[in-house]
Amino acid sequence: MRPKCFILILLLAALVFGAAAFLLQKRPPGDAAPQATETPKASTVDLATLRTRAEAGDPAAQTSLGKLYLEGTAMKADVKEAVKWIQLAADKNYPDALSLLGELTQAGQGVPLSLDEAIRLYRRAADIGSVAGQYNLAYLYEQGTGVKQDEREAAKWYQLAAEGGDPIAQFDIGQRFQLGVGVATNRVQAFKWLTLAAAQGQPDSVKRLPGLKQEMSGEELAEASRLVKEFVPRSAKPYVQATN
Repeated sequence: MRPKCFILILLLAALVFGAAAFLLQKRPPGDAAPQATETPKASTVDLATLRTRAEAGDPAAQTSLGKLYLEGTAMKADVKEAVKWIQLAADKNYPDALSLLGELTQAGQGVPLSLDEAIRLYRRAADIGSVAGQYNLAYLYEQGTGVKQDEREAAKWYQLAAEGGDPIAQFDIGQRFQLGVGVATNRVQAFKWLTLAAAQGQPDSVKRLPGLKQEMSGEELAEASRLVKEFVPRSAKPYVQATN
């Protein structure tokens, strides 16, 4: 092959990959990660009962109480108190607490700032099925923050979070299948994940679907629709408390 032709092919390949990377919609760094367990609403939470459960060692109650102290909606915001309760739950290997403690550690909020420790916490959470942990880990691999940038690894963790039912992760993996970033291009999978995200009100998925639909054959649409109907979010792994 002539040198000029080889260089031209390399340039064209770089342009194609660059276009896909440019079209891949990125979330701003401050975007909130999904939470597997929502914080109780201040108007409905029974603080006395929640605190009693937390003091009795219930890691779910400890995590919820910590979130309430972080948000300052049901009581005065107190980061130190929030970290205390979240740390107690994380010490018991509770997935949501591990991911949330990772977020605080990454931000240096109430605990010493350490990206390495945050990544370790996210990975622990992700490995035991935390959707938030999987999402956070995926985002770090996508951005190359604290780890070597790896679109395939990002796609792997986004898909796991999507399988857990999170609409933002479903949008992320859907657009990746549409553009071929970190995964092979697959319009059927793209339509499946974007449709599932759109059904939960994810606005970017709603915008992408019409254009994708126009590119698909009738057979592809039929297969994608079948996959959407059959989808059941992955159940969380049974919680196993850490033992000393």
